[in-house]
Amino acid sequence: MTNTIRAEVITIGDEILFGQITDTNTQWIGTELTNIGIRITRKSSVGDQTDAILQILNEAHQRAEVIIITGGLGPTKDDITKKTLCTYFGVGMVRNETALALVTGFFEKRGREMTDLNRGQADLPANAQYIQNDWGTAPGMWFEHDRGDGRQCIYISLPGVPFEMKHLMTNRILPKLQNTFALPIIRHKMIRTIGIGESFLAERIEAWEDALPSHIKLAYLPHFGQVRLRLTATGTDDALIDRELAEQTALVMPLIQKHVFGFDNDELETVVGRLLTDKNMTLGIAESCTGGYVSAQITKVPGSSAYFQGSIVSYSNDVKVKQLGVSPEILSQHGAVSEETIRAMAEGVRHAMGTSAGIATSGIAGPDGGTPDKPVGTVWIACATANRTVTRLLTLGQYRDQNIQLTATYVLNMLREEILNQ
Repeated sequence: MTNTIRAEVITIGDEILFGQITDTNTQWIGTELTNIGIRITRKSSVGDQTDAILQILNEAHQRAEVIIITGGLGPTKDDITKKTLCTYFGVGMVRNETALALVTGFFEKRGREMTDLNRGQADLPANAQYIQNDWGTAPGMWFEHDRGDGRQCIYISLPGVPFEMKHLMTNRILPKLQNTFALPIIRHKMIRTIGIGESFLAERIEAWEDALPSHIKLAYLPHFGQVRLRLTATGTDDALIDRELAEQTALVMPLIQKHVFGFDNDELETVVGRLLTDKNMTLGIAESCTGGYVSAQITKVPGSSAYFQGSIVSYSNDVKVKQLGVSPEILSQHGAVSEETIRAMAEGVRHAMGTSAGIATSGIAGPDGGTPDKPVGTVWIACATANRTVTRLLTLGQYRDQNIQLTATYVLNMLREEILNQ
């Protein structure tokens, strides 16, 4: 029989609180723990202060069976995790000879002199199980502690350096957790939608959602014009869970088919690339307000050179005229942000690049540049193929970065739909 094992992740370091580094560790740890059936219930960040760390440890052990700590294991005085753990557990520090040999070999191999601070990396709290770090000098540590309610709490301390942490988790910690606990199976199925708002989507699938089995939960994850539907199933039978997720996906698809562009790890630019490849089509891009962002999304995909010919960032009207062939009269009469101009841009880049399809963006991303007739957030997009040219007016918000990202999403989806219509 399996029990629900709850985990909390604590990141330590002033640099995280000050915003000087981005914490990517907790996201990765959360994914990996979920994959083996451990539920993340809380993530916390705390600075390099002993009292603050002790307080959050005291709180976490009342809520979780697994507490994972990252950071604060370096050799300098501001790295206080080990000393704080000694205080927390009421133990002293002892030198681990295996850890010392590894640290010594690390420096000898690189021809560097060891200092006492470096040797101190081998000093661990007396109750710690040493977890060897093959890629650095800061060891991992595993602690087993009685919660006081008859259940054991596992504390795991890991380096904050992402590649060291990931190596330790993958090769040491995750297998050890699986051997320690009888874990349930947790599976996710992601249905990726576009072109429909979260509330409209929820209304459309309400009856299906209400009929979901109790062990299958649904979450709505909106992000820049997309909504991901995440189904999470819990159980003990791999095959049964996979079959149930497939059945529920099949039941909901007729309700939302028009808006589904992919599943699980599919990204919009990847799906577009597959469609271009399958249809033996090529692509050229003309960008004004997005400044190359759409092209960057396309070229994130490995192998995109097979279908992407190039782009023209026509930020000025002069480039629109000379490089894309937009008529000066169109610009004079209708302006750069207009249906007439965006149509000419999409058709112009398709002709200039000799491609099967051409897409274009032109708008007022903000925060300045708007007028009463064309306020900030006014954007035109277009897609030109041999069959036709389609255009669309977007009315977005006041925030520049958001407008650029939303425009890229909408124009790539326009391209996707046009390819499917070929």
